[in-house]
Amino acid sequence: MLVSSRIKNLSPYVPGEQPKDRVYIKLNANENPYPPSKNVAKSLIKFIKKHPEKMGLYPDPDSVKLNEAIAKMLNQSGGVLCNAKVEGKKVSPAENDKIPFTVTSDMIYSGNGSDEVLSFIFYAFFDSSKKFVMPEFTYSFYPVYAGYYNIPMDLVPLKDDWSLDVDKMLENAKNDDGGIIFANPNAPTALALSREEVRQMLEKANKDEIFIVDEAYVDFGGESCIPLLKDYKNLIIVRTFSKSLCGAGQRLGYIVANPEIIKTVFTVKNCVNHFPIDAINQTAGIAACNDVAYYVETSKKVVEEREKFYNFLVENGFYVTKSKTNFLFAKHPSISGDVIYKKIKEEGILIRHFATKGIDDFVRISIGTKEQMDALKKAFYKLGIDVGKGAIKK
Repeated sequence: MLVSSRIKNLSPYVPGEQPKDRVYIKLNANENPYPPSKNVAKSLIKFIKKHPEKMGLYPDPDSVKLNEAIAKMLNQSGGVLCNAKVEGKKVSPAENDKIPFTVTSDMIYSGNGSDEVLSFIFYAFFDSSKKFVMPEFTYSFYPVYAGYYNIPMDLVPLKDDWSLDVDKMLENAKNDDGGIIFANPNAPTALALSREEVRQMLEKANKDEIFIVDEAYVDFGGESCIPLLKDYKNLIIVRTFSKSLCGAGQRLGYIVANPEIIKTVFTVKNCVNHFPIDAINQTAGIAACNDVAYYVETSKKVVEEREKFYNFLVENGFYVTKSKTNFLFAKHPSISGDVIYKKIKEEGILIRHFATKGIDDFVRISIGTKEQMDALKKAFYKLGIDVGKGAIKK
């Protein structure tokens, strides 16, 4: 064979399906149902009209202005958009989300989506000579990178209530002498640790090993761990534009960490892709960060629809974890997750079913607009007619 032996370790990531056979209501990929701010479109049109010559030039390799805009946005919002206060265009953080220091641009690294950012982090801080610890069920790109970089994993089962087994994670990390990574709120379980719970983990964890908290969904109700950066130099926080900033199509992600960690990630970036974010995307990202009030509003709308649909499912016999994300993780006592997924798809709506042992009874439902969630309710009512005993009754 002409391929390297490394190929044997690869197990590619499987994203939510994107079928082309018809137009579906997509509630399967945790995308934001709202478009980016109008200011994003305006900034792109202005950029292309006034500076077409920049399309022929390399972009800023370090995304300096974008990193400055991200830092400003975090200081304004406190890192949790759905809790932030808006008065006109002025945004301020909720009391519990106030950051006890000023986030500066040298604490930010931005890249081509949080997946690329995670790739650089795995390469920079996890070692093939020792295991890193992660929950058994969490973001499925983590094991992909473990295979890609030949890094051994220590998977820790979740508790019976689907929460993280924090004590076991810490114990294993100590035994492995390795780092820790988890999503908070977690995916696909939608549950979150409080900032204080994470702080207690950091107190007990090995200070010489990296500790990564993936906050892709924190803007929908979690507690950001950015304030903990003041006291824990081994902490890395990963975030994305794909969820709360309505930018899944942009491919922008970033980390917040102490400046020495940021410098290390830049070193990896400059060995892989010197220009990870093109000029158009940097322009769009800056415009999004400069219209925080819009994204506070859309995040609050998502949370409102999530709570409504949570109540709907519970009232109709589903077990649903108490979500702090833009999706719901749910199962029915008598209808399999696979059947629910297939029947809902027949109605022109996509939700996510994982054929993974341990969570195969569940479906994951991304939160859409009011109109989309009303359509999903109708599909669930029809499910009751089609499936029969134990299903939803209208």
